[in-house]
Amino acid sequence: MNNTITQTITDFMMGQINQLAHQLNRLDVNLLAFDRQGTCVLQSQAGAFDSDADAIGLLLGQLFGDHQETVPAWASEHLFVCPVCYEQEPVLTLVADTGEQNPAPGKQEKRYLAWIVEDFAKRFFEVEKNQSQMEKFGTELSQAYEELMLMYNLSTNMKVTQTNANYLQLACDQLTQLVQVEGIGIFLEKKTDGLRELALVAGSGVMTINVSAADILQVHLQAEINDGRDALLDSEVDGPFKYTWPQGVKNVIAVPLANEERDLGFLVATNIRNKPDFNTIDVKLFNSVANQCMVFIENNHLFDDLKELFIGSLKALTSSIDAKDQYTRGHSERVAFISRWIAEHMAKTRPISEKQIHHIYLAGLLHDIGKIGVAEAVLCKNGKLTDEERAVIQAHPRIGASILSEIRQMEEIVPGVLGHHERIDGKGYPNGLNGEEMPLSAKIISIADSFDAMTSKRVYRDAMNIQRALKEIERGIGTQFDEEAARAFLDSDIDKLWRIIQDGFIERWDYSNFEEYGASAVGALIR
Repeated sequence: MNNTITQTITDFMMGQINQLAHQLNRLDVNLLAFDRQGTCVLQSQAGAFDSDADAIGLLLGQLFGDHQETVPAWASEHLFVCPVCYEQEPVLTLVADTGEQNPAPGKQEKRYLAWIVEDFAKRFFEVEKNQSQMEKFGTELSQAYEELMLMYNLSTNMKVTQTNANYLQLACDQLTQLVQVEGIGIFLEKKTDGLRELALVAGSGVMTINVSAADILQVHLQAEINDGRDALLDSEVDGPFKYTWPQGVKNVIAVPLANEERDLGFLVATNIRNKPDFNTIDVKLFNSVANQCMVFIENNHLFDDLKELFIGSLKALTSSIDAKDQYTRGHSERVAFISRWIAEHMAKTRPISEKQIHHIYLAGLLHDIGKIGVAEAVLCKNGKLTDEERAVIQAHPRIGASILSEIRQMEEIVPGVLGHHERIDGKGYPNGLNGEEMPLSAKIISIADSFDAMTSKRVYRDAMNIQRALKEIERGIGTQFDEEAARAFLDSDIDKLWRIIQDGFIERWDYSNFEEYGASAVGALIR
């Protein structure tokens, strides 16, 4: 968002102003909006009278001149003027017109009208900021997923029939799909006639770093590593080069291919195309690819590590949501585990594949991801929510589904996230689905979410005991909860489930720990 006084009014912002206009129009009040140049950019008439935008614009000019250093005030008995500021600079002026031909509003009416407009002005850019943050978050999540998919593609091609040259070429080709460079290459030490020397074993594009320059580059790279850096970054974009490079090189990145014992070579790329220079994000990505190549060269098993990295990333996202409210920390992991528990018990009497169970688990883990856009003041409020606050809370399933829908591989996860607050009787949200319309994952997560919420302490109440929580689920069968899913849960060994949860998911289970199962679930998702 531009931080100058020429802040652009976006379509989303105009939509917000129109919502205010409709609210005031219902009170027979006209709303006008003027930009910094005094141009009327919106005029919404209630219908009872017509506002003279030109005359009001002139009045604003006479009162405030070019400075527009206004504070919310009644400019006349019928005109309330309120600036909308971005970083303390007025960007827009709102004018509420009650009509000269109408009786002047009373004291209480003025106070109420001023409160509506001022409250809107205070929240105006905060709403836009939240919207922008959500879009940025979705983009970053999608980018992170693509990077993880790159790592997964490299790991799944670790076959004993694959040659080093073919695999390392695959690594170069995959990397250039995310980072556009003029040239990329992998140099490895090879023994020739008893001597070790660097050789270009894979690459793509125009590689200006030849074998002679590679020897010098390896020396420079080792110096950077010894100084505590993760890579060699050198560029002439913002100043002169630190080192001397062949003609045609504008910027260069190099990361080592090494293990704890010795360096085997390096991955290098020159002249990035889609941005001015390489950065720390590229360093992390290049190092990740280089590490994958090292694992292949050493014939280690990296796929399980990759899956654990992915589940760790998903858990980090959910933990960032849980951390907004100290009373719900760990909620996402518990809901995921309980959802899996219910699905596995249902699978004893009906066909539910292991892949479906993994999807249900991940939908449970991500079910509250939409709360990233809900303010802590609303999440942690100690008291009854207002209608507006309740609407904000009830938007989180739709926001979460919107974020995940950007990722094709999350297609099977979205229905559970979107529908976990629906009810069998059709009185849930956001779409009011009935039992026939609710997906199985939503039916299961609804029970898991409710059980954990009831047995967890919240800011507005203490935790229920298990017996009371189970009675509440029993009572909700047929109205709030699906009977088949609820019965599978109620008929299971709840005491064992509770012990496993209290012990950190490690007591006598199919996997050695919770993270191991999460990695297995992610493996099913990205195959």
